[in-house]
Amino acid sequence: MCSWCWAYRPCLLQLRENLPEEISWQNVLGGLAPDNDQPMPEQTRQMVQGHWRKIQSTINTEFNFDFWIKCQPRRDTYKACRAVIAAARQNAEEAMIEAIQKAYYLRAMNPSELGTLADLAAELGLDRSLFVIDLRSDQTETELRRQLLLRANLYVRSFPSLVLEQDSKRTLIMHDYQDYRITLRQIQSYLT
Repeated sequence: MCSWCWAYRPCLLQLRENLPEEISWQNVLGGLAPDNDQPMPEQTRQMVQGHWRKIQSTINTEFNFDFWIKCQPRRDTYKACRAVIAAARQNAEEAMIEAIQKAYYLRAMNPSELGTLADLAAELGLDRSLFVIDLRSDQTETELRRQLLLRANLYVRSFPSLVLEQDSKRTLIMHDYQDYRITLRQIQSYLT
C-alpha cells in the first residue's frame, strides 16, 4: 500500500522478468502502518495525496483520487499484509499484491477493510471462506511478525527497497522508477 511501491511496480515486473536465473526472488512485507481503526488525520491525508500528485507528475503513475471521497482512509496497512500471507496459502501472493494495489490506487477501494480484502480474494478465484479464516489466524499473524522482523534485520527503512543477499552478505540495491536496466546492471555487477 505504499504509493512509491505502486509507482515502482512496472519497473519491478520488468526487472523480475530479466533477472539472471541464479537469483531467486522473495517478497518481504514492510508493514508500514499497524492496525488502526481511526480515520486518517487530515494532515496525513494531505501528505499522502501530495505523494500521489508528485508521483503522478514525475513518474506518470495513474491514481484515482476518488478514493479520498468514496472511502474512509485509515493509516492501516497490516490488514493488507495479512491478506498477502493468506493469499499465499492459496498460491496467489503476487496476484493479491497486484489486486490490493489496483483496488487502492485505481478502483477507489479501501484495503484497510476486511470486506474489501475478502472481495478481492473472491475476484481472484480464491476460496473466500478459507481466505477469511487464514486472514484472521494466529499463523498469519506469526508470519507477519516474522516478515516484519526480517525487514528490520535487512535494515530496510524505506519502501520500496531491494536487497541482494549473497553468501550471507546483504547489499541494498538502488532502484530507478523508469528504467529497470539500471537496477539490473547493478545486480549483475555484484554477481561477477
